[in-house]
Amino acid sequence: MNSITGKRKRPADAALYIIIVSFTISVSAMVVYFIGYILFKGVRGVTLSFLTTAPNPINNTVGILPAIINTVYIIFLSLLVAVPVGVGGAIYINEYAKSSRLIRLIEFTTETLSGVPSIIFGVFGYVFFCMFLGLKVSLISGAFTLTLMVLPIIIRTTQEALKAVPVSYREGAAGLGATKWYMIRTILIPSASGGIITAVILSVGRIVGESAALILVAGGSAMYMPKGNFFQQIMGSGSTLSVELYRYAYSRGENEIGFAIAAILLVIVILLNLTIKTIKKRLNGGAK
Repeated sequence: MNSITGKRKRPADAALYIIIVSFTISVSAMVVYFIGYILFKGVRGVTLSFLTTAPNPINNTVGILPAIINTVYIIFLSLLVAVPVGVGGAIYINEYAKSSRLIRLIEFTTETLSGVPSIIFGVFGYVFFCMFLGLKVSLISGAFTLTLMVLPIIIRTTQEALKAVPVSYREGAAGLGATKWYMIRTILIPSASGGIITAVILSVGRIVGESAALILVAGGSAMYMPKGNFFQQIMGSGSTLSVELYRYAYSRGENEIGFAIAAILLVIVILLNLTIKTIKKRLNGGAK
């Protein structure tokens, strides 16, 4: 039988099915091997002192607490700017912009920025933030650079979340006499909160894993514990976990330490993905 609903399968269909299943199994096996290998090589190097101390060349000990603190600073500063700007931009595109040409231009720009290599952002950040604005190589320069990198993620994800809100919600609010901003603040944003949270978590994952741009704009060393107040710290240079991974594994050839940092980053990424899945499940009423 030649019908796609028939019981008899053509040889070409069976061959295609075998190829697809083979590729699926191969990719899944590579992912499992990749995760298992990094965890196997790295977990044994993760100790309490490794997580809670700074490097000490005199005692020949290694710690990544300064890098962890710098990573937290970078995440906080980047999201502090990117989330309001990104969510606000998505709301403007979806609810206020009237010109279809302007909307297409903004969407094209954000999609183009999302495909730009991170090293290009690093060069731009070094020229503009470090040199032109005089912020020098510092955590604040790194945060501003990463803000540009995650803005497309936040804008596009939030925009799609807003589009998914039924039009009847808007019409019902207008029928009750609510202003547009009141409708956006009390109906649209809460209804699209799942997509907004997903955008934020995806942005955190991008920030945590970035290294190429930060080497240029934020610095490449986390030898000492942060000193002084918060503002003094962010105006100074420092490296994040991903930069420390590059420094130990590539620059210094200390692969055991590199694998330990890689295991920590991998666990963070897995937890972020599980968080996204949990949020979506709860917002969908527990449906799988």
